[in-house]
Amino acid sequence: MTAVTSSTSALPQTADERRALGVACAAHALHDGYTDMVYVMLPIWQAEFGLSFAAVGVMRTLFSGTLAGLQIPSGLLAEKLGAPLVLALGTALAGCGYILAGASVGLPMLMAALIVGGLGASTQHPIASALVTRAFTGTRSIKAFGTYNFAGDIGKMIVPAVAGALIALMPWRSAVALIGATGFVAAIAVYVLMPRQRAAEPAHEAGKAATSTVAPRHAFPLLLSIGVIDSATRMGFLVFLPFLLTAKGASAPAIGLALTCIFAGGAFGKLACAFIAARIGVFATVVLTEGFTALGMLVLLPLPLEACFVLLPLLGIALNGTTTAIYGSVPLIVTPARRDRAFSIFYTCTIGTGALAPIVSGAVGDLIGVRPAIWVIAAAVLTTLPLAAALRPVLAALGEAERA
Repeated sequence: MTAVTSSTSALPQTADERRALGVACAAHALHDGYTDMVYVMLPIWQAEFGLSFAAVGVMRTLFSGTLAGLQIPSGLLAEKLGAPLVLALGTALAGCGYILAGASVGLPMLMAALIVGGLGASTQHPIASALVTRAFTGTRSIKAFGTYNFAGDIGKMIVPAVAGALIALMPWRSAVALIGATGFVAAIAVYVLMPRQRAAEPAHEAGKAATSTVAPRHAFPLLLSIGVIDSATRMGFLVFLPFLLTAKGASAPAIGLALTCIFAGGAFGKLACAFIAARIGVFATVVLTEGFTALGMLVLLPLPLEACFVLLPLLGIALNGTTTAIYGSVPLIVTPARRDRAFSIFYTCTIGTGALAPIVSGAVGDLIGVRPAIWVIAAAVLTTLPLAAALRPVLAALGEAERA
């Protein structure tokens, strides 16, 4: 009788789960696409407004810095006004930023447009990621989060590519305004389709309540620390990779190909490691991905250039795979009511650290050189392992552990 009841109750949740995952993935793809579309526009804006390279860097920081800094307020706002409304308004605002950029008649207006776009984009990560982890529980949550992560990388590839194609067909102002207008259409879809109720909460309310009473207070800081170190070392390594390949004789096109290899591997890693974590557990996945990351960085140092291209996609899988495992574990240690806030803190800290890491890594590289700096980064990667070991009993007590 119990089996029949649970099977029956699971049927109506399937549609809610799919709708929640669909909305979250679409929002992630569009918002991440908007974020990386700035890279396509930078050379055009430099020529249009006579910008120096320092000013070009400021243009990028205006969008990404606003995005990173306002995620916590976005999460808090979602708790007060409701996640569907805030995410829909954020999506429309992100699109509005590009419409304003297309209409800009001077540098101040363009800067304001980028801030508006970053403000809108700040809503997506804390709200959409919490939506996914509310709709799915246990190991299914990690798998769903891997799909959500993968969707963001797809958006990073598609939206900038569409922008480039449109700019080849029409003036850049018209192109960015057209892409920005899609944000309003997407905002309506988000508001209409996004589930109002927490899909998985009724069926799993008792289990989640138990989880919230078991999780110790240090669990979230431990998980966050792993995420911060993972983000910082990843961004730091990517700063030095082009210089390492140049020293091996790589040309500019070869470096571009190498980055494509590692980013493609990273996109696949976010999806693949979700299923690996669901199968072998978060602790084993972190050990596997971070261990291979550190080893891969060091193996690159003596490898000839041609062999590097074979290793880079595999390194990309490990380099990005950890994020899915740790972000997908948030619902195991955070109560449903606090997930928007927890994800906003998570993304603020990891994205903020990732933004600062190249500055620190660059300073280290200036002091000791590229190759020793990579050794330092590889050693820093391994500091996640004792943190993961400390977190392992918590995850086991919450029922995650290494159960297939």
